[in-house]
Amino acid sequence: MQAADYYVELENDKVRCDLCPHQCLIHPGHVGICFVRQNQNGRLVPLTYGRVSSVHLDPIEKKPLHFFHPGTTILSVGSVGCNLACQFCQNWEIAKPKDLIKKESAPADPPSFVLDATRALSVDDLLSTADKYIGLGNIGVAFTYNEPFIWFEYLLEATRALKERGLKNILVTNGYVSEEPLRALLPYIDAMNIDIKAFDKSFYQKLGGELEPVLRCAEIANAECHVEITNLLIPEMNTDEEKITMLVDWIADTLGPKTPLHFSRYFPARRFNMPPTPMADLDLARKVAERRLKSVVIGNV
Repeated sequence: MQAADYYVELENDKVRCDLCPHQCLIHPGHVGICFVRQNQNGRLVPLTYGRVSSVHLDPIEKKPLHFFHPGTTILSVGSVGCNLACQFCQNWEIAKPKDLIKKESAPADPPSFVLDATRALSVDDLLSTADKYIGLGNIGVAFTYNEPFIWFEYLLEATRALKERGLKNILVTNGYVSEEPLRALLPYIDAMNIDIKAFDKSFYQKLGGELEPVLRCAEIANAECHVEITNLLIPEMNTDEEKITMLVDWIADTLGPKTPLHFSRYFPARRFNMPPTPMADLDLARKVAERRLKSVVIGNV
């Protein structure tokens, strides 16, 4: 079994995972918050290494990346698990396996669940699949659907190989990653779409995370590759003008006014049942953003 990167062995076979800011303390047999990095006898193991839940050829605009090789396609791949706990997750079936494990038909232990919910896809097979679609406009691979950074070991190996092949590497991410692994991966990344949930520390705390690491990720990535930002607008949670203005001002001042911003419409999912985002909220967000940003896109409408 592939060993994980970025962890520390502790006494009594415990480990601390340093891949993301959670720095999970994981006891033998247990997994971290992401669900897919397990302590096996004092050794941290990435359960999803070489395992995929989803493979699909998408328009690059669907990532969404509207200003990076527009009009092309991208092979999109994902696995399972996530290191945030968004109650409104739009991809919860693969991002939050614990929700499914509560069902009687799902196995209770993470390794069995991962095996049942995914299939094997080696890096060589990923390269072959990406090559196969070049004739259909494919420019590379987007690591998406669930949180790609928790797939780090496979991600690093795959992006290196794809880069050598002359293909593009894209991450669609929540940006919740530690700085050292981020910097290790960035030389192989061509573009990122980073989901900033809200410019609000208390909002992130409700998701089990912190805002600052996400902002730091966006700032570091912006210096190395093409970056677009997404903000999922959720009624009564992050749609007020003050929060949107704070996000827009930070993007303009830190990343630059040419940085594209996507406002995405929420639909009921996972544990949220409130109605979809009103179009009036999306229109307001666009008007606020266009005061300072040159490229503002409304999506998922």
